[in-house]
Amino acid sequence: MSLRVALVDSGGTNIGSVSYALERLGATARLTADRGDILAADRVVLPGVGAAGAAMRRLRELDLVEVLHEVHAPLLGVCLGMQLLFGRSAEDGGVQTLGLVPGSVEPIRADYGVRVPHMGWNALTELVDDPLLAGIGEGERAYFVHSYAAPVGPSTLAATTHGDTFTAVVRSGLRWGAQFHPERSAAVGARLLRNFLTEVDR
Repeated sequence: MSLRVALVDSGGTNIGSVSYALERLGATARLTADRGDILAADRVVLPGVGAAGAAMRRLRELDLVEVLHEVHAPLLGVCLGMQLLFGRSAEDGGVQTLGLVPGSVEPIRADYGVRVPHMGWNALTELVDDPLLAGIGEGERAYFVHSYAAPVGPSTLAATTHGDTFTAVVRSGLRWGAQFHPERSAAVGARLLRNFLTEVDR
């Protein structure tokens, strides 16, 4: 596989593990904040761990907000990276995010006796037929770590339930997102990343 993957330098602590997971699948993953590198890539991955406000400040400081809007290759947001694809996050008192996927991100409610942050393995449900999810079955489990989530909406490809039911995988055009950590989700995560590299296209 000779795909060029631009791993956007969003400052997330999961960048190294995401890069390693992609390279194990045969991709050449380059950590970059360079506009030319990102726009020339065959695939773009936006990782992220932490808070939406700090992540958006970093993207603005690096002049990457408009660059990400210009990407025409398949783009995958991972964990916080997925949340940044939406138009707004309630985190940090309310943050305008990238607006590449319709909708907003809300706090997980500590109702029903559930713990927040949501941390651990959860089943993927309500799967929609999409190349990103090829070979992943209803009820298979992935590893989540987050306190905010996007409600289920028209762009949702898969959901999960932790108290409320919310979006686990999303798509809008050539922009996909996974709320869980594929690099920590064993066979399910590897399959999703492989599908992103080989099954989705322009």
